[in-house]
Amino acid sequence: MKKIILPVVLTSAATAIITFWGFTKLSDKDIFIPRNKDLPVKYASYTGSVSTQPVDFTTAAESSVKSVVHIMTLTQGKTVIARDPFDPFGMSGRAFQMPNQMGSGSGVIISADGYIVTNNHVVQGADKVQITFNNRNTQIAKVVGTDPSTDLAVLKMEGVNLPFMTLGNSDDVKLGQWVLAVGYPLNLDATVTAGIVSAKGRSIGLNQRNTPNAIESYIQTDAAVNPGNSGGALVNTDGLLIGINAAIASPTGSYAGYSYAIPSNIVLKVTNDLIKYGSVQRGYLGVQPVDLNDLDVKSAAQLGISPEDFKSASGIYVYDVLAKSGAEQAGLKKGDFITQIDNIDINSVPQLLEQVSRYNPGDKLKVNYRRNGKNLNTEIVLKNNAGTTSITKGSTATNALGAEFRNLQANEMKSSNLKSGVVIVKIGDGILQNQTNIKPGFVIFSINDEPVQNVAELQSKLNNIQGRFQLAGTYPGRNGTYYYGLNKE
Repeated sequence: MKKIILPVVLTSAATAIITFWGFTKLSDKDIFIPRNKDLPVKYASYTGSVSTQPVDFTTAAESSVKSVVHIMTLTQGKTVIARDPFDPFGMSGRAFQMPNQMGSGSGVIISADGYIVTNNHVVQGADKVQITFNNRNTQIAKVVGTDPSTDLAVLKMEGVNLPFMTLGNSDDVKLGQWVLAVGYPLNLDATVTAGIVSAKGRSIGLNQRNTPNAIESYIQTDAAVNPGNSGGALVNTDGLLIGINAAIASPTGSYAGYSYAIPSNIVLKVTNDLIKYGSVQRGYLGVQPVDLNDLDVKSAAQLGISPEDFKSASGIYVYDVLAKSGAEQAGLKKGDFITQIDNIDINSVPQLLEQVSRYNPGDKLKVNYRRNGKNLNTEIVLKNNAGTTSITKGSTATNALGAEFRNLQANEMKSSNLKSGVVIVKIGDGILQNQTNIKPGFVIFSINDEPVQNVAELQSKLNNIQGRFQLAGTYPGRNGTYYYGLNKE
């Protein structure tokens, strides 16, 4: 058996060796071709050399701190008249002197001749405003005007060739973009922190506390902002002002991860109006919008939106159109979906408010909307809150009360169950600030138990009053009537 197998094995081995030798001699290619021979593979170690440089904040930071100032405010203690509990009409009481209050914040110089933008809540009610530069020079500034709806204010100080910051276009801000927050937190010297834009068009409900016409469309960042940063600058890496820092989301009152800035395009509109007219010229579409982001199928159906429309809908749902408004005259109806304002997509109510807030009464806006599955467009002429297209200078109704008023609108009457009244829009130095704790948004519906129908009637009644009088009113959404005994003299 071995004699048979052994020759076979030797013959097979010899044949294999001869075949292999012949193939290598006759073939023009290697048998074992190296894999990845031409691939640009490298070890995953860091060699210390990179092709791009990290973001450089130094130029933007150095220029920004020169234009951002520290604001210190003094509010003198007011005389408060406490009601006599045994006087049902509130016509008598005892006077108390409240202590002085100090406050601080930040501001941004926006012109070489000394105009400064800050937050309304930084200077609201202040009797004295002091500005301190980064080089510690100080100066007294005056308040040019305030706008509680956007929480902005403009100050003016003396000076020429001051280091000012140029406003950028907040529409160009992108998610993930690097930004700097510059201000004076916690009464420290000028401080710069960095972060990225984490969201746009945020509404957090802060301004609603001061006015029923709040406009919120914040830029959200994770740049560290603390008390004292309010009114400071949100800056891009080119050193352009893209927002005014205004708020933080925090369970403790200190920075906890998110900060909010008013977009520079809103800042530009408001500051220009306050400087030129003394008050913001604000136009309104005349619709009651509903944010689809806040609805589900069930809640949408309660508003009259079918499940099919809700699933395919985009934009803002028009729940109601005010009578004689620009929207009504342009043909908008309840049930429409506004999708664009001047060719800019609208996906939330804050976006809608931001876009409209940039225009004056009398301006025309192109509005794209969807109705019954059809895409339509129209042109709306904006009107002011008095229902006209006129531009007004100064406060619309300032008198001895030291406040600005507007007429109660029809939809507000319905929701507040009131037949008439006057809304306090803004409170300045005067009787209301000195003798009461009334806040903006309060609705006055009577003086000395006589109904107040509108602003003109309020002024007429005040002109005929000497000495003590009584105001009655309420806050929309709250129960009960508030009575205040005041002294005009």
